[in-house]
Amino acid sequence: QVQLVESGGGLVQPGGSLRLSCAASVSIFSISTMGWYRQAPGKEREPVATIVRGGSTNYADSVKGRFTISRDSAKNTMYLQMNSLKPEDTAVYFCNAYYYTDNYWGQGTQVTVSS
Repeated sequence: QVQLVESGGGLVQPGGSLRLSCAASVSIFSISTMGWYRQAPGKEREPVATIVRGGSTNYADSVKGRFTISRDSAKNTMYLQMNSLKPEDTAVYFCNAYYYTDNYWGQGTQVTVSS
């Protein structure tokens, strides 16, 4: 079983940057896929960025060129660097891990982009 804890959310102005972290309770080597999802008010949860064990990444079109997903296996932590933030990026961001056929989720961290 995997526990995931997100951190780094908060309030930021448009054009600003924020870095989210997701600490996993198991070795990242054991996790097939990790990723960030977000859910805005009135919308369904959507994938933002994912990374697989081999290192390949995938990004939603809306964040390409602005967000970067990465991981640190020594710390069992995944990151999402968010630059050039827009108001439409406002959402609760969730860490996800696919581990031995099961999906695990963190509790979410709020990101608000506003002047």
